[in-house]
Amino acid sequence: QVQLVESGGGLVQAGGSLRLSCSASGISLSGATVAWRRQAPGKQREWVATITWRDSTDYSDSVNSRFTVSRDSSRNTVYLQMTKLQPQDTAVYYCNPFVNGNNYLGQGTQVTVSS
Repeated sequence: QVQLVESGGGLVQAGGSLRLSCSASGISLSGATVAWRRQAPGKQREWVATITWRDSTDYSDSVNSRFTVSRDSSRNTVYLQMTKLQPQDTAVYYCNPFVNGNNYLGQGTQVTVSS
């Protein structure tokens, strides 16, 4: 059974930082392409960042140079380091790995940035 657990969300002031974690069981995140997505209240879910199976990374324009996605294969975990957070970053953040032809989505972790 596949289980994804996102953690690390919370309430932070503007300008602050958080690190989100996505831990998996039942699938290997090592060598997988994993995206982070987010959904703000009243808005559609949007793509934030991706780490590919080759460990190359890509970011949306809105988070580029502020967020960093990385992987620790020994822990079967993918991280999203978020810095210089802004109120518009407030959303539920989801881990979205693509493994063996299947798309998986975690339950999400809430990030709230106060001004």
